[in-house]
Amino acid sequence: MRHTDTSDQRPPRKRAVVTGATSGIGAAIARRLATEGVDVDLVSHSQRRLERSAARIRDSAPDAELRLRRADLSSLADTAKLAERLTQPTPPDIVISNAACTVDPAETTPEGITRMLAVNHLAPYLLLRSLVRPLGDRPARFVVVGADPGTLARLPVDLDDLQLTRDRHRGPFPSLRPALGYGRTKNMNAMFVYAFAARLHGTAITVNGAHPGVIRDTGLGRNDRGLLRLLGRTMGLFPMPGPDTGADTPSWLATSPNVAGVTGRFHVRRREVPTAPHTTDVARCDRLWEESARLVGLPPKL
Repeated sequence: MRHTDTSDQRPPRKRAVVTGATSGIGAAIARRLATEGVDVDLVSHSQRRLERSAARIRDSAPDAELRLRRADLSSLADTAKLAERLTQPTPPDIVISNAACTVDPAETTPEGITRMLAVNHLAPYLLLRSLVRPLGDRPARFVVVGADPGTLARLPVDLDDLQLTRDRHRGPFPSLRPALGYGRTKNMNAMFVYAFAARLHGTAITVNGAHPGVIRDTGLGRNDRGLLRLLGRTMGLFPMPGPDTGADTPSWLATSPNVAGVTGRFHVRRREVPTAPHTTDVARCDRLWEESARLVGLPPKL
């Protein structure tokens, strides 16, 4: 009897990109995908942290295929270069935009962009948009890691102040201002998901948002000061799940057949949930899309 070699008939391995992949939830997402047999591109601004993260992943998945992608997501120029590199040799099947920061709203980048706006919103906007044309007709899943929609309902995006200049002066406690700016940029994430999904209608690309939960050891509070640091330490006295729990919903959205074709939705604990009306209003989402295009130097139309 002649035996047929079926090794070449196996489906090709998926390739995922995870930003902020060297700590917290991002590292847990990357490790989870790698253990499931997905090739993973790890994105971080630090080569040293990339190498350490890759070593930890290989402890769990010795055969993991990993690429280390050093990029500063606070820089629009660096983000654009990253998008170009990610298309070689072919664009990824999955992109999970997880990188985020909480810093003083007054902190700006050399390009004159508020750092939180650049990292938390404009980087995923530019990166994911830049991959659409190279993907063409290929299917892909984009996942944007957001934050708690209930808490964020009280922090609508000020469309006349995307650079968070007013948050630099809001409230009597300067140490709490980073939380205000962070919340608004996370609402931008949800609005971006809805606007992007509408513009991708009819394509094989899906885009969804996810709240990972209130998770310990994310590294987001490393720059906290004053009352914000005290609040973080107080929360740390209570039991909270770790990064592996936070990785669950974003990873599930990226790989599960149960959500194949689902797009333009926001999920918490694998369940679709509504977000605040100010994030779903089409006119507001369109305006954010257009202002973001202007800031990153892209045309509004895909």
